[in-house]
Formats: sequence, structure tokens, C-alpha cells
Amino acid sequence: MTLTFEITQEWDGSPTGHDPIMITLSRSGNADSITMEVTAPFFNDPGNPGGEPGKPFWELWEYEVVEAFFLGENDKYLEVEFCPHGQHIVLMLNVVNGVRNTIKTKLPLEFKAKINAEDKTWQGVAEIPLEYLPPKTNRFNAYAIHGSDKKRQYEALFPAPSGEHEKPDFHRLQYFKTVDYNVLLPDNYQSKLWSEVE
Repeated sequence: MTLTFEITQEWDGSPTGHDPIMITLSRSGNADSITMEVTAPFFNDPGNPGGEPGKPFWELWEYEVVEAFFLGENDKYLEVEFCPHGQHIVLMLNVVNGVRNTIKTKLPLEFKAKINAEDKTWQGVAEIPLEYLPPKTNRFNAYAIHGSDKKRQYEALFPAPSGEHEKPDFHRLQYFKTVDYNVLLPDNYQSKLWSEVE
């Protein structure tokens, strides 16, 4: 089964002005991971972060990225970021008493990206281990960032209402929406990584 999403709006609901960013989530049989595929315009702005492709790169959000957030119970969530040049970053987070906490970072991940310079697009494929997903994952949001300085553009699958905020913040969990993960996750899904987090 597959879930498909299109990012067509900026963080505040205005149109992006470019082709949609496509995200698909799928899982084959009894696989212990979810496959995430990205197809997006390639802006090359900012350029290559310089890290080794296929490896974690800290502060990847300062570059051109597509991000996905998987939200479970008690405000526990997984953030994954992918760059057209092949770098990625994975973060486990939670919110306690209104304070956002980073629990784990730079978790290993299988990710490959390919840039098509001719039509100025890029494709990426990642295998996200089920172990990384928080308990009772049921909500989702996805984002994209590109551009430099005043041309920096922040885009959202499920944006904030227009005029509600002055600046973008992708960790506003109230705008995440329920997704039917039942087509992807096994009924008895549990994570040892998250079991240690209160």
C-alpha cells in the first residue's frame, strides 16, 4: 500500500509558484522499514552542503531539503530530512511541558538521491526503519526548504493558517494532520528505541 502527498503551498498557505513536491510512503510485505520517495524541483540553492552522500549531516535544514515528520502519542515525533545531494539527518524529539527536546540525532539511514540536471528535478529514496517511528504514530506533516537569504522559501504540506504567525516553525504540531498509517504499519508495531523515553 502507498500514501501519496503533494506540497503545493508555502508555510502560511500561499502557493509555492513551482511544480509540486511529491512524497510517497510505502511498505512491502513484512519489511521492517517504510520506503519514502521524493520527487521535487531542483533549485541548487543553497548548493551542496559538502557532507558525504548517504551520511548524516548536522544542520541540513540550512540547505535545500525535503522533510517529513511522523507524530505519535504524547507529542513524540520523528523528523527526517533529505537533501538532493544525498545527505540526510534523522531526529527523535518530544515535547514536555511545552519544551521541545531532541532525544537522538544522526541515526543511520539508507538514503540515495539522484539529480536530473536536464529537467532540473531530483529524486530520493529512503528506508525509514519502523523502529524509529514513535508509539501510535497517527499524524504527519511534510515540508520543503530552498533558496538563500531573502529568497529563502519555506513550504508545507499542511500549512499554518494565513496571518496566524509571523515566521515559519515546522514544529507547530497543532497543524499536523491524521494519516491512515494502518496501511503501512503492522498491528503489533512497537519501538524499543522509544520505550526508554518518558
